[in-house]
Amino acid sequence: MDTIFALASAPGRAGVSIVRVSGPRAFEAARALCGSVPAFRVAGLRKLVDEHGALLDEALVLAFEPGKSFTGEEVVEFQVHGSLAVVSALLDFLSRMEGLRIAEAGEFTRRALENGKMDLTQVEALSDLIDAETEAQRKQASDVLSGAIGKLVEQWRRDLIRAAALLEATIDFADEDVPVDVTDEVRALANSVRLDLEQQLSGLKAAERVRTGFEVAIVGSPNVGKSTLLNYLAGRDAAITSEIAGTTRDVIEVRMDVGGYAVTLIDTAGLRETGDAVEAIGVDRALKRAAEADIRIHLLEQDEKPTLDVRQHDFVLKGKADVQDRDGDISGITGEGVSEFLNALETTLSQMSSRAGVASRVRHKVALQDGLTHLESALVLLAEGPELYDVASEEIRVSARSMESLLGYVDVEHLLDEIFSSFCVGK
Repeated sequence: MDTIFALASAPGRAGVSIVRVSGPRAFEAARALCGSVPAFRVAGLRKLVDEHGALLDEALVLAFEPGKSFTGEEVVEFQVHGSLAVVSALLDFLSRMEGLRIAEAGEFTRRALENGKMDLTQVEALSDLIDAETEAQRKQASDVLSGAIGKLVEQWRRDLIRAAALLEATIDFADEDVPVDVTDEVRALANSVRLDLEQQLSGLKAAERVRTGFEVAIVGSPNVGKSTLLNYLAGRDAAITSEIAGTTRDVIEVRMDVGGYAVTLIDTAGLRETGDAVEAIGVDRALKRAAEADIRIHLLEQDEKPTLDVRQHDFVLKGKADVQDRDGDISGITGEGVSEFLNALETTLSQMSSRAGVASRVRHKVALQDGLTHLESALVLLAEGPELYDVASEEIRVSARSMESLLGYVDVEHLLDEIFSSFCVGK
């Protein structure tokens, strides 16, 4: 296997930059640059020199022995001064060494997967952690990165393998001293896993929203103050505001952090019948995004009723609270009622997130649903009696393999290139 290297910290000028080397010639590269390999996992201050003895930089050098590193291979990290010239000189030197090459996107993490240092759900969680913008996203990614899904799958797998083994013992050793009727224990094991799978599937949508962000749409009639409220919440003029009704004709999105939750706030065109073809397109888009949103803010005039049905978790607010003699709930001009609304929104997001499981991706859903389907089939076959134990056992084993695919143990080669392409080169 090639020895790979790359800049592992952010590109550009910085106080410190980290260059990572992994593979069978990593220690050889360290000796070529600084004469010796520091004690494992103990930073050593070293002068880095090129093949002509010219000083490249003075750096902290960390070495990790095989099996104890991120990738599971020989790894050396050079913490150099964050100069563009220093980093470039170091990378140029490494590229001239025989057997070394620049890493591809995500290749360090891919090697960690291939060497058993991570499972596929942890790889996905690492990507999510790097992309995390809010505290809720960080916590979710950290939980999965620590192996939360892997622990669940291992327990499910043990239970399912025992259930299948009990059935097969009955089939293969009917004349031996083994339990004749294992139905109750097999059913108990299968039902325990089934309930866990159903729980994870029921919380998957909430978990996905924590990972990708909740959508909150502001809806209402024209000129009720939707764009003004969006601008106030965003802290900038994201949308054009005007006294002329129908100014907003397209969907405008603003990314926000509300109490640690990622939220995409959506401003939509005013909902009304119109003969203007362009405005009509905007109204159609508004209705579509409002239907897809997790939460809608129905912003109303003084005595107006909501145009759309009010769903659970929606907010119904009277706008323009800054207008004299008006009984309003919120104002995008003065900010009146905004703090109260944000507190209420945070509470709602917390309630919606409380149902989240650890599974959060479409791939997870497919594997869990496939496993649940085969498990339910096994339970039906189990009820038919011993003559179908062999088929029930196979259904249980197929269910277990679905769980294994969740961790990347089987049937995932076609996914790897897509997953790792989203990583940066140094990861």
